[in-house]
Amino acid sequence: MSTDTAPPARPRLGVFKFASCDGCQLTLLDCEDELLGIATELEIAYFLEGSSAPAPGPYDLSLVEGSVSTPEHVDRIRRIRADSRHLVTIGACATAGGVQALRNHADVAEYLAAVYARPDYIETLATSTPISAHVPVDFELRGCPIDRGQLVEVITAFLAGRKPGIPDHAVCFACKRRGNVCVTVAHGTPCLGPVTHAGCGALCPTYGRGCYGCFGPAGTTNLPALVPLMHRDGMSDEDIGRFLRTFNVTAFTAVEEQEPGTIQKEGPR
Repeated sequence: MSTDTAPPARPRLGVFKFASCDGCQLTLLDCEDELLGIATELEIAYFLEGSSAPAPGPYDLSLVEGSVSTPEHVDRIRRIRADSRHLVTIGACATAGGVQALRNHADVAEYLAAVYARPDYIETLATSTPISAHVPVDFELRGCPIDRGQLVEVITAFLAGRKPGIPDHAVCFACKRRGNVCVTVAHGTPCLGPVTHAGCGALCPTYGRGCYGCFGPAGTTNLPALVPLMHRDGMSDEDIGRFLRTFNVTAFTAVEEQEPGTIQKEGPR
């Protein structure tokens, strides 16, 4: 009688795209050597960016890029959630609506008329929303795009059955670790570093630019303390609102709502 036993089945990974630029999926491909190790531990069952042979679910871990922006997206994300043991959203579009969520503060009909010759052919929702607005999400990985090291940490953490070790402190911590001179203090450059989630390695401040908030709000924010500095450095209330609502529109809007009137309540400058 044969004593051979079949090897244990590898966990199945699905990678899915909604309204987005594909940059966060490309980050997975850019993992290069790490991806080879991941591929030995996981069956990459569905990943149209990297394979022309997608397999149906169920999936042990699904990575979802992009925001919900069309009626079809609503039904599709529900199907993916039903097929997924764990669902992780990756990038600013999936976690906070992305750049396309700027339309949440405007008239979508006007945009359609200005951009498309036949807007009646376009199916879109009035808003662009994060995945978590429609289905339960097990973890959100921030960034525009995400950081490859953090992505590998998330995948390996779910393989090991533990919580991903992703810090939620602000970009200012990364600046201090790199020995950067504060661009706001030294040069009067508006910077969202004090309220932005770390993950980029303080890339922009390292090269003398203010942080643009690509990774969304940090775990703890203090907008009332930051707004007067931005006023001092020449930004109006409207400028500050636009500065916050770039890559992570819905996330920073939620922070503003926690501090009603933060941008408007400052005295004369």
